[in-house]
Amino acid sequence: MSHLATIAEAAFNPVARAIAAHCIPGATLGVITADGERALVSTGSAQLEPRREALTLGHWFDLASLTKVIATTPTILRLVDDGRIALDQPLADVIPDLRQYDVAGAIERRVTFRQCLSHQTHFPAVEPIYTYGDDPRRLRAFILQREWRAGPPVYSDINFILLGIAIERLTRRPLDKICFPPGLAWRPDAALSVATERCMWRERVLKGEVHDENASALGGAAGHAGLFGTIDGVLDFALGLLDGSGASEAALMAMRERASPTRTCGWERHFPGWPGGDACSDMTIGHTGFTGTGLWLDFQRGLGWALLTNRVHPTRHADSGIAALRRATGNAVVRAFDAR
Repeated sequence: MSHLATIAEAAFNPVARAIAAHCIPGATLGVITADGERALVSTGSAQLEPRREALTLGHWFDLASLTKVIATTPTILRLVDDGRIALDQPLADVIPDLRQYDVAGAIERRVTFRQCLSHQTHFPAVEPIYTYGDDPRRLRAFILQREWRAGPPVYSDINFILLGIAIERLTRRPLDKICFPPGLAWRPDAALSVATERCMWRERVLKGEVHDENASALGGAAGHAGLFGTIDGVLDFALGLLDGSGASEAALMAMRERASPTRTCGWERHFPGWPGGDACSDMTIGHTGFTGTGLWLDFQRGLGWALLTNRVHPTRHADSGIAALRRATGNAVVRAFDAR
């Protein structure tokens, strides 16, 4: 067994205990280094209802908000690299019909790409947009014309929904037409996907269908959610950031430099008590997804890890202990790596 495989096996112990205690159905842990070595560990169930299905390394996970950092953030930063937009440019330059009936006074028209990427806007954390209808085009119009209630900066899906609309305007094609390398996709093979929730709104167990209600109502692909991935697909993306091959120097700097005490452009950056654990270096960025996913990159160590779970299956309304599990797993990965 390789050193990295030994590290992954040791770090998987908290996850294995959570599965044995029926806190989560199943999980896959992937660990990768900047030189491309990787190790994978997986166990548990991809599905419990309506029948049990064993989890494999080939299963697709609903990445939920990892969409923000794997799809939306890199796309926006590539558009910056290409000179199509600037980070401190208002979104209204690209979306001229944003609050078009209050061009002079609407605060939404002054919000910039950087503010949306780093969640430094007045938008609320979340809004049940799907309850206003099921026509994706009409819902996009609703999002653009709504006077959003103002509040202090919080982590907000609205920021990335707007960024997704901006990408569609700039590329002149829907988000779900953006292609990804193998292991990442908007619409995976349902038969090879883990199950998420028994959705009260859609009245079925979701499998290969986006869990996030707003992303579903917007057509299945949105700036904040909708992307699926295998563990290898997520680690391939992580490697591109660790070794610098997957983004420009300017884009990497934007993703790594603090835009606030806890955030960069797109990502969280290490702070006390964060989901990645406290053993990692200060040069660590990460992000989580509501369905039970997470990805972290420690640039000082040249180390990355992804923990993919289906903790919302069969319901989100249960204490999965995912917050503590993420921290325990991150600490275990880094400590085992340092002790190698």
